[in-house]
Amino acid sequence: MKFREHEAKQIFRDAGIPVPNSELINRAGEAAAAQARVADHVVLKAQVDVGGRGKAGGILPATDENISEVAKELFGKTIKGMPVEKVLVEEALDIQHEYYLSITIDRSAKMPVILFSEEGGVEIETLAKERPESLRRAFIDPFFRDVPDFILRNVLGSAPKSIGPVINALYHVYCKTDAILAEINPLVMTPKGIIAADGKIVLDDNALVRQGISENRDLTPREAEAEKHGFSYVELGGDIGVIGNGAGLTMATLDIIAHYNGRAANFLDVGGGAGFERVARAVRLVASMPGVKVIVVNLLGGITRCDEVAHGIIDAGVPQPVIVRLAGTNEAEGRRLLEEKGYSMLDTMDQAIRAAVEVANK
Repeated sequence: MKFREHEAKQIFRDAGIPVPNSELINRAGEAAAAQARVADHVVLKAQVDVGGRGKAGGILPATDENISEVAKELFGKTIKGMPVEKVLVEEALDIQHEYYLSITIDRSAKMPVILFSEEGGVEIETLAKERPESLRRAFIDPFFRDVPDFILRNVLGSAPKSIGPVINALYHVYCKTDAILAEINPLVMTPKGIIAADGKIVLDDNALVRQGISENRDLTPREAEAEKHGFSYVELGGDIGVIGNGAGLTMATLDIIAHYNGRAANFLDVGGGAGFERVARAVRLVASMPGVKVIVVNLLGGITRCDEVAHGIIDAGVPQPVIVRLAGTNEAEGRRLLEEKGYSMLDTMDQAIRAAVEVANK
């Protein structure tokens, strides 16, 4: 789950990382009073969970003469499909230089990595691709409580030493919040010193309970429904719905769909021992996705009974064709039930997926 900018900056502030003066507002009419408390010259920043706000018109400068009009303009915008419902009124900074700083997890090295560049304010993916030599990396042993001085020296190079304490504080934030990414872009040098002009923290979804967060607000309604019922579910944007039991079998289903030039709409693992109600919920959930033309159900019946799966598919009663491959416990009964209701049950995974791709491509 992503923290919004104002939330990330409050965490930074609590950790001792300098941030601009700011105030969050919920409607345009609050802008003038907030600006009077923040600074003479401010910027209004849309608080939406998308990247590239600046280029999309989500960050606008304002003074006491035009702040009400600018606030009305910003609250009336939709940034990359997201309506602007909250705006951060923040002091405008006299920026002398911009840096990039983040800490994330390197899954190959299995430890946190610091990323630092003296070219901030740009998309890090673009920088890493076009100018990889400008991005410095340093791994941190997760048993370290602080970033060692020798790592700070190697990362900073010729950059101001005053950035060192910010790196160390960001590492503390990264660890304390169970983050998978803690980012400051840009980290700026001003006449007042180093300031985090922007902030981003992405939490590990598996740590939300430990962080005292009861709901993952980044989830779509379907993802929230899937989480409620304990499904492993990811939306992929294709037109072939996928339901399997076991991550390996479900991933293999996606691979074969791609092999036959199909496009999977989702990944959904119902888990082992799924009864008919659980299967019915899964089928309805996948069928509710816009653009799904056909659903392939690929399950192995071990502790999962094929007749229960068949009852669930029938009970779901979705309008899309459902093509089924079942193998294992009570397979013959499951086949009988499905064929009585006109469902297509094929013998192999390959046959079922090829049939689904053919339906989707009609």
